[in-house]
Amino acid sequence: MNGLRHLVTRGAAPLLSRRAVNGVLATRKSHTVETGAPLTHFTDEETMLRDTVRKLATEKIAPLVKKMDEEEKIDAGVLQSLFDNGLMGIEVPDEYGGTGASFFSSMLVVEELSRIDASVAAACDVHNTLVVNLMAQLGNEEQKKKYLPRLSQDMVGSFCLSEPLAGSDAFSLKTEAKKDGDHFVINGSKMWITNSDVAGVFLVMANADPSLVKFFQDNAVLIINVSNFQGYRGITCFIVDREMPGVSVAPKEKKLGIRASGTCMVHFDNVRVSKANEKSCDTLNLLKIFL
Repeated sequence: MNGLRHLVTRGAAPLLSRRAVNGVLATRKSHTVETGAPLTHFTDEETMLRDTVRKLATEKIAPLVKKMDEEEKIDAGVLQSLFDNGLMGIEVPDEYGGTGASFFSSMLVVEELSRIDASVAAACDVHNTLVVNLMAQLGNEEQKKKYLPRLSQDMVGSFCLSEPLAGSDAFSLKTEAKKDGDHFVINGSKMWITNSDVAGVFLVMANADPSLVKFFQDNAVLIINVSNFQGYRGITCFIVDREMPGVSVAPKEKKLGIRASGTCMVHFDNVRVSKANEKSCDTLNLLKIFL
């Protein structure tokens, strides 16, 4: 589907063409980098995007906010509408099934969703900003082809970093990934994980030997290693599918606000992830990129 797909109700004609989306990208780059125009000055396309998502949120999400808060769950139809309207793959290139828009466009979407319901906005933001962008920027081609189309169209993702004893000091995490032949075995628990109640895939940060930086697996590929970050060695990100044996999601946390957004503990008990191939992996500063 071209452009930002249907950024209105399901079945309506798309309001933004691919050309319009590209216009948003090009003009925004000019405004912010070359001319220094303030971010409160929108292009015509950005204004259209803002108004369209506002309409979607007002007409389709607002009537369900009270119900979702009471049930502590995002309505399945609302979640599907985010996918149908291209809002779960905003920055994913169109060749992988995404919208191909800019980070600024992503923030416009989150802002408009937040006007109506912070829970829906949080689910959309974490999915796009942490999961999809990490996969798009740092995944190899096999990963991108396997996961980005689904993350853009029908599968929610979760970012698993925080632990009971590793919140603000994220690199104190205790979850381990040990090599066992052609596999890695992951053990540990993650806490306060957004979207974990509905996620189909988890990006799991674990302690692994820095020498494993060149291993990529088909089902759970090693995609980043920050072993060059002095004092913190071997922090590695694995892709773990929900259906893998040993993965379990605890009941939702009881919260005072943003209740419809699922926040759970996720446990990894001898989760075996296979090594399908080996490729070089850039050594990157995870803190600089995402934290």
